[in-house]
Amino acid sequence: MMIDSNPPLLHHFGALSSPNPPPPPSNTSSNLKCQVMEECQLPLIDLSGLNSNDQKESVACAAAICRASSEWGFFQVVNHGISPELLKKMRREQELLFQTPFERKSTCGLLNNSYRWGSPPTATSPKHFSWSEAFHIPLTKVSDESCYGEFTSLREVMTEFAAAMSKLARLLANILVENLRHQRNVIDDTCDESTCFLRLNHYPTCPISAEIFGLVPHTDSDFLTILYQDQVGGLQLMKDSKWVAVKPNQDALIVNIGDLFQAWSNDVYKSVEHKVMTNGKKERYSIAYFLCPSNDSLIGSCKEPSIYKQFTFGEYRKQVQEDVKKTGHKVGLPRFLL
Repeated sequence: MMIDSNPPLLHHFGALSSPNPPPPPSNTSSNLKCQVMEECQLPLIDLSGLNSNDQKESVACAAAICRASSEWGFFQVVNHGISPELLKKMRREQELLFQTPFERKSTCGLLNNSYRWGSPPTATSPKHFSWSEAFHIPLTKVSDESCYGEFTSLREVMTEFAAAMSKLARLLANILVENLRHQRNVIDDTCDESTCFLRLNHYPTCPISAEIFGLVPHTDSDFLTILYQDQVGGLQLMKDSKWVAVKPNQDALIVNIGDLFQAWSNDVYKSVEHKVMTNGKKERYSIAYFLCPSNDSLIGSCKEPSIYKQFTFGEYRKQVQEDVKKTGHKVGLPRFLL
């Protein structure tokens, strides 16, 4: 008997869809909601420019990062300092992890008992449902041997990967801070290993419709996120009031601004809504690094007059969780406008 590694997504989606039947398969002409999605090429920034002996080239590279953060809220980086070999090893380990039988993944306490799938119990309709599974791991647990069980080789690779992503996240965040004429300690004083996360994502093939969310529309509740994704595609973001599909680039990592940077920068940098769509033929993998402050860190504005009232990261997360519980979706920064 074949042991299924995927969670029972179809069963739970069907329960949310009742009394309506699930959407028809994506290869039928009756699925009228399927539309040709405009594909975008995110701003591509070569980070080797930051180390150039030519100061003009270094300044231009930093300016490109800040401009993309303001105009897009998303960009991609190459020559980012994380070796292709490390990325490949991390992907192999991730695939092995998710191939573990579902019953074991969901009960054995792997990676600080951080396994999640589908949507929280608050989901009341298909539009709140995410066709995916993930491990959402605090950085403090990444090197903890007791979290890995028989996945001993995963620990070594993920510890190296987390350190490399952390270094890159701080480099980018400090450039964004300095662009607004502030000292680097804004990030260094509030974000450390105890506050940041890695999330390992797996989006199984979806047999019923390409219009189901792999990850529901949202903004990220952090300073910034770095994403390592495969070539399957599915990531979409809101640009000029419409959804556009992000074209995968095998050589690049994707960076996006989070809510905290938008609030701190007084809307200079943009935290942009994004989502992941399912695929009927291919599964998809990605890994996200989240640069977060401590819960008691005060998120004020870098200049006056401020658009937002002051709040701590803990207060922000609590409000987000309350909104999701009440409405099924995140409200986010509009709750904190003055």
